[in-house]
Amino acid sequence: MLRADGVTQIETVDWHTGGEPFRIVPEAPAQLTGPGRTVAERRVAAIESPDVQWIRKLLCSEPRGHADMYGGFLVPPDDDGADLGVLFWHKDGFSTACGHGTMALAAWAVASGRIPAPADGVAQVVIDVPSGRVRAAVRTAGGLVEDVTFTNVASYVHARGVSVATPAGAVTVDIAFGGAMYAVLPAAAVGLRVRPGEVTDLIAAGRRIRNALNAAGAAEHPADPRLSGVYGTIFTEQAAPPESRADGTRRLHQRNITVFADGEVDRSPCGSGTSARIALLAADGELRMGDELRHESVVGSEFRAWIEETAEVHGRDAVVPAMRGTAFPVATCRFVVDPRDGLAPGFVLR
Repeated sequence: MLRADGVTQIETVDWHTGGEPFRIVPEAPAQLTGPGRTVAERRVAAIESPDVQWIRKLLCSEPRGHADMYGGFLVPPDDDGADLGVLFWHKDGFSTACGHGTMALAAWAVASGRIPAPADGVAQVVIDVPSGRVRAAVRTAGGLVEDVTFTNVASYVHARGVSVATPAGAVTVDIAFGGAMYAVLPAAAVGLRVRPGEVTDLIAAGRRIRNALNAAGAAEHPADPRLSGVYGTIFTEQAAPPESRADGTRRLHQRNITVFADGEVDRSPCGSGTSARIALLAADGELRMGDELRHESVVGSEFRAWIEETAEVHGRDAVVPAMRGTAFPVATCRFVVDPRDGLAPGFVLR
């Protein structure tokens, strides 16, 4: 964070993954970069720091951001086993996981030269996030980033058949963990479809479901209370029937919209949400090792996702999900705040 002539200046590099923004802050606030803390601990420090919260609000809020802005502070990793650490943020706070942000961060790290990579090949990037250590394989061709394969933390089903009252009547949701807790249900259960024209109604339904579940304490993490609480609501629908492939595996084609935090909408298929979805499909036997989920977002962008391996977490059957997507640069920005600006750090209108 720079100051010149009383004007605050913050440098960012903006990318998007599948249409979802990711505003990278390479120079994090000094409160977050000191030695001796894990990324999970740095997240707690960020939440507790008024100065850090002010910067987050500045970068998310209008006129420098918008109600669905998303980004991250680059911080030191937990140890030498990882290349980078990151704290994810949005207009309502700091999240525990973010697949699209991990993809964008890894692509930026390779494209900027921060992580060495071959002109044609694959560079492995290891990143510590608040929910654990994740990996990204960045594929290059002709010196350019082609795509990113994100391998997440182990994901699992938390609860089944949880009833939630809504103005349209009770609905039943499943809750799964993919780095964060998600409530998952068909969009048709609330009389809607995953379409851009229905986003406003999907936001309202998603907020009601999330708030009701959190009021009931329906998503308590079995080991780490910092990971408790439903982060988002995922509305699903089948885009096409499952397709059998010559080698005996299947390709599923589904569409989703993830409404997270307090009514934000993920434009991408949502990396941590896709992970939660994979955990549910695997538990149902609908997605097996070798199968692929073609996961489509509300704007038509896609992740190709699969089960990398099986696992056991906290005494539960789990899967390690992986997915491939694309990320692209949007802008390099220098945001400024004049000390006379009475609207800083900004405001949010939806």
